Amino acid sequence: MVTKRLFLGDREEALHLCGEHDTNLKTLEKRLGVQIFARSSTLAIRGNVRKVDEALSYLQDMREKIHQDKLEMEKQKVRTGEHKIETEHTLFPRPEGSMEEPLYLAANGKKIYPQSVQQKKYVEAIEKFDLVMAVGPAGTGKTFLAVASSLKELLSGRVRKIVLTRPVVEAGEKLGFLPGDFYDKVDPYLKPLYDAFHLLLGQERFRIYREDETIEIVPLAYMRGRTLENSFVILDEAQNTTPEQMKMFLTRMGFRSKMVVTGDITQIDLDFKTRSGFVHSLKILKNIPEIHVVQFSEQDIVRHPLVRKILRAYSSSEEGPSSPS
Repeated sequence: MVTKRLFLGDREEALHLCGEHDTNLKTLEKRLGVQIFARSSTLAIRGNVRKVDEALSYLQDMREKIHQDKLEMEKQKVRTGEHKIETEHTLFPRPEGSMEEPLYLAANGKKIYPQSVQQKKYVEAIEKFDLVMAVGPAGTGKTFLAVASSLKELLSGRVRKIVLTRPVVEAGEKLGFLPGDFYDKVDPYLKPLYDAFHLLLGQERFRIYREDETIEIVPLAYMRGRTLENSFVILDEAQNTTPEQMKMFLTRMGFRSKMVVTGDITQIDLDFKTRSGFVHSLKILKNIPEIHVVQFSEQDIVRHPLVRKILRAYSSSEEGPSSPS
């Protein structure tokens, strides 16, 4: 016996999926011999592994149809002039020329859109290619958009699991001994990934997904020996991998999986910067057509306007910061 969970979106989606007085769920329980429990924003399906997977697949297909019907209604409103264009109510407003539909709807109801031409190409590449490598400075949305894309794939049923990893490398300062168990020690390194999920999923939904390992966030060292199938895998801060680590990570890819690798080659924290596995992989994999590389620039930065100016000042400085006298 196993138990698997399905996250429910808004109240309207839950109502359509469960049916009035949960009639849809009761019918599915009777037909497949499983138990389905509706718990706040989650459906828990319990029973034989094959039957649970069948029920989960059915509900995911049903949810996808609900989404498609809703999108068609929105398009009809646009055609009839009933739809109001939203800008101020979106987390990332829809720029001119961006995607018609939002990439993702955050937990707070805000719509997520790519904010630049390059970000749009990045999102489209993730949909099209199984392996995408994103290169660029901080604040260009490399990790955030990858996380949003992974959730879109998960909720549509195209993948069953999200795995996020990053190398545990200190950024120029030694943190010394950290108290607690393994997870307490590595959590500070993985915090930026938690932030993205808290914003997009909400803390409670993220907690549920982590508990049943639908979402897994682990240090890169713990990826060795695994084969990740039917998964969306993100390697963050890839500039801090060694060539051996990068090779190990890329060869974890299994069937029906996607990988996104993000990094900023101007912020390498390794002792031997020339040995960055990310830089090495960009050179040796460039002639493989199934691997797509997206190059971001300071024009794609969506943080505070000062960030762009700070990065420009550093990149234009030939000598770097002066030594203290």
